[in-house]
Formats: sequence, structure tokens, C-alpha cells
Amino acid sequence: MFERIKEDIRIINERDPAAHGALDVLLSYPGFHAVQFWRVSHWCWIQGWYVLARWISHVARFLTGIEIHPGARIGRRVFIDHGMGTVIGETAEVGDDCTIYQGVTLGGTSLGRGEKRHPTLESGVIVGAGAKVLGGWSVGRNARIGSNAVCLKPVPEGATIVGVPGHEAGKKK
Repeated sequence: MFERIKEDIRIINERDPAAHGALDVLLSYPGFHAVQFWRVSHWCWIQGWYVLARWISHVARFLTGIEIHPGARIGRRVFIDHGMGTVIGETAEVGDDCTIYQGVTLGGTSLGRGEKRHPTLESGVIVGAGAKVLGGWSVGRNARIGSNAVCLKPVPEGATIVGVPGHEAGKKK
């Protein structure tokens, strides 16, 4: 557990030029705090303690402005930067080394129970501020979702998605 916390602090210091060391991250990075709360709530979720898990995630949202459902899966070295308003849904999966900026929604497009409703971000994905990634499909490895883009379909590996509706940069809609 402490190794993961140290890894999270290290990666934030590497990716954010505004970070001024471990104590700065530990005390003043809500994205860091949200991921730590998610770890506790997710552990409760997999134990079947759903109400406690949801309560912990609710407290985390109140304290950080970032909502991560305890059923979501979050990889290693995920950096949520300036995360206010970020929402990560129940069946979302966030791969290793992803960066998510403020106001991002990894949301669902259906109400079906037991189905994959939220997106999967493969490793290395960057999602820009305000982007909405909606549906139970994948964003390929090292893809980029531009700020305020609305993504409603699968994204190929290494692609850059922009606009509303989201389309690959440099390609016609």
C-alpha cells in the first residue's frame, strides 16, 4: 500500500511542473486524495460492503470534488490533475499511466444492470479538461482526447480525438 502511495506521489511530481515535492502533493493535490479514497472504497466494494464503499466515495467527492465510483477499476500511476468535477462511473476502467484533467466524465449511455456501461481507457491515455467519454467501449493505448470533446465511439490506439461529436484530428467527420 505505501509503495503505491509513494509511486503516486512520484508520478505527480514527474508529470506536473507545478508540484513542489512530496509534501506538496501529499497535502494539496485533490486528484491524489481521490485516488487514495478510491482504493479504500474499492476494497470495501470487492468485500461486498457496498453501502460503506459508496459512503466513502461520497465523502471523497465532498472533500475533493472528484467522484470515482467504488466499482470502477483504476490502474497504477493515474494522475487526476485539477480534478474538480471529474466523474468516473461504476464500470469504467482506467489503465496504467493515464492522465485525466478537470471536468472529465467517463460516463454511461445505458441503464442496463450488469452490463459494461462506461468506457475503458487503455494505458497512457490523456483526457483533456471537460471531455465527455461516454459508452462501454475502449479508448486505445496512448490516445488523446481533446478538451471538451464528446467521445461516443471507440478510439484507436494513438489517435487524437477532438470536437463535438468527437472525431480523429486530421480526418473528416
